[in-house]
Amino acid sequence: MYLQTSLGTSIAGGRWAAPASRVDDRVLSRAQGPVLDIGCGPGRHVRALSERGIVTLGIDLTPQLVATAQAAGLDVLHRSVFGPVPAAGRWRCALLLDGNVGIGGDPVALLRRIGQLITPDGQVLVETAGTDTSPVTVTAHIDLDGHRGPSFAWQTIGMTTLALAAPAADMIVSETWADEDRRFTLLDRRAA
Repeated sequence: MYLQTSLGTSIAGGRWAAPASRVDDRVLSRAQGPVLDIGCGPGRHVRALSERGIVTLGIDLTPQLVATAQAAGLDVLHRSVFGPVPAAGRWRCALLLDGNVGIGGDPVALLRRIGQLITPDGQVLVETAGTDTSPVTVTAHIDLDGHRGPSFAWQTIGMTTLALAAPAADMIVSETWADEDRRFTLLDRRAA
């Protein structure tokens, strides 16, 4: 499995298809349920949280990945975060791990949409790029065993860019941290 971009780069998806790592487990320990995993892929985070007894739903646009997760008995739906999502406004936490804050190519629009899906006191766990270079927007798709998934806009951003984008989406940065070679940010929804 690979994430292919319009810049001709590809990112191996070994981590996406593997079980949750120690780093994943540590970041997931911060998630309060119910949890919405956006861009869940084959569902490694959905599985890890479900095994902890936390109600979790994954959503993804790649039919093959959704089918893989569903075949494993995971609660994963084939849909866009920008379309209808079950229990809108009732999710306590949303996950944007593996760089999924880049979904749609506009992090502010994505975070605004997530603000409509989470509770007023909800949080968003975000994994950003390891470097803080200027954002790069590309067209991407998942290539799974030679089957090309749908194309989508994707933006790679770092912690600083996320911190600048969050207020425009009525979110605030409550914490940032690094774990091994990965970077994370916890966003809180601002009270209206």
